[in-house]
Amino acid sequence: LDEPLYADVMSAADFIQTDPQEAVPATEKTEVWVFFDERYVYFSARCWESEPDHVRVNEMRRDSTNIGQNDNLAWMFDPLNDRRTGVTFEVNAIGGRMDGQSTNEESTNFDWNPVWEVKTAPFDGGWGVEAAIPFKSLRYREGDEPKVWGFNVRRRNRWKNEVSYLSAISRALGMRGLRPSVSGTLVGIETPRSSRNLEIKPFVTSSVTTDRAARPTPLANDPDADAGVDVKYGVTQSLTADFTYRTDFAQVEADEFQVNLSRFNLQFPEKREFFLENRGTFAFGGEGGDTPVMFYSRRIGLSAARLVPLQGGGRLSGRVGAFNLGLLNIQTDDEPVSGAQSTNFSVVRVKRDILGQSSLGALFTGRSVASGRDVPRHTVGLDGSFAFLGNRLQIATYWAKTPTEAVADHDQSYRAQVEFVGDRYGWQVEHLAVGAQFNPDIGFIRRDDMRKSLGQFRFSPRPTRHRFIRRASYTGTLTYIEDDHRHLQTREVNGEFGLE
Repeated sequence: LDEPLYADVMSAADFIQTDPQEAVPATEKTEVWVFFDERYVYFSARCWESEPDHVRVNEMRRDSTNIGQNDNLAWMFDPLNDRRTGVTFEVNAIGGRMDGQSTNEESTNFDWNPVWEVKTAPFDGGWGVEAAIPFKSLRYREGDEPKVWGFNVRRRNRWKNEVSYLSAISRALGMRGLRPSVSGTLVGIETPRSSRNLEIKPFVTSSVTTDRAARPTPLANDPDADAGVDVKYGVTQSLTADFTYRTDFAQVEADEFQVNLSRFNLQFPEKREFFLENRGTFAFGGEGGDTPVMFYSRRIGLSAARLVPLQGGGRLSGRVGAFNLGLLNIQTDDEPVSGAQSTNFSVVRVKRDILGQSSLGALFTGRSVASGRDVPRHTVGLDGSFAFLGNRLQIATYWAKTPTEAVADHDQSYRAQVEFVGDRYGWQVEHLAVGAQFNPDIGFIRRDDMRKSLGQFRFSPRPTRHRFIRRASYTGTLTYIEDDHRHLQTREVNGEFGLE
């Protein structure tokens, strides 16, 4: 960072620790700059080190979680300044990078991979980073200039196990990473004049096949060809439309190998680019663990581990005022080997912001042909998430139904969870029900026919005079699971003790 502006422009510094000591200055200096021109927003930083030989890095794979275990720097932009959505960029000292997109501070989608450039380099006394992020890779509000964005930076010094932030975050929330709701404010960004971004990706493939064992007719130099196109269009700066015709997923990386030693299904992540942007918009009811996924995009284009051709479709996702909106419609072709029939898939997802960090939403999913006998072809649901006490108290709830002839509520699922997150104390109570006949046909269920009740309490004192122990943690969890007929299925009592 030897350009004149780094000497002429004052940096943002004075980072504040979250760990090991809350609300005290960081022990290592970090300097941060943000610049922009008509095409890019630039992020630069100097990470000073009193003992540079102690910098620890061992990872260059993109989006590897191991980057978070290295000496690294992460920053978050909230270009919509809604304190709910954000994009995060993370770099270690040798240039290994992560990037992710969060919606309503729920799970972060690390499969979101925008175009951006970054370089790192050591200097006498530490290491530096310089990144260029195209405005076209971001979604921001149109309107008055200059813009006001949410912004924060986190420094992780691994050999000291020290975590610090540019805008201070409490211990209770800091361990959950960069969060838009508690970010600082970045004033003065001037975005390019409004335009409509258009991205077109055509493809052409060809092949020649010889198969003398083919029946009923052997093949000899049998030619084949295919062509298609993907189109991405920015309807507004915060609303994106995707279109596809005869989609090709040849460039998608293979799934990571998983070994299943349980009686429950495995869930593999979605890696196809068409489904990735604003994926969190379609999330419903606090997914994860035993909670069903109402829309699982891998149900589209895959059947019995075989590829099903996609004839075409469209997708609209993003924000419109206080609403998160997600619409999808795709038509697939038939696939004789797996027995998949030509099917139309549709999803409608609407979520409305309320209060400071809360929301209410609705979901509809449907398919024209059921995947199996007596399987319902559509799902309807309502959900809500609520946050209080500076996001320390969180409530997640939903109700969903896959209409069948089942009696009572056997074709329904519902959940209520209340969680308090504190540094010294934490607790959680949850009740989740998944009926025996509940089956979202383009969703994912890990475990059905269950009524789960869970209670958990955590006590995490921090010894003030101990030289080696930073924190002790005592956690007790009770899980009780019955089936729809109130027969006991699982009862677990877990106790855990840990030292940091």
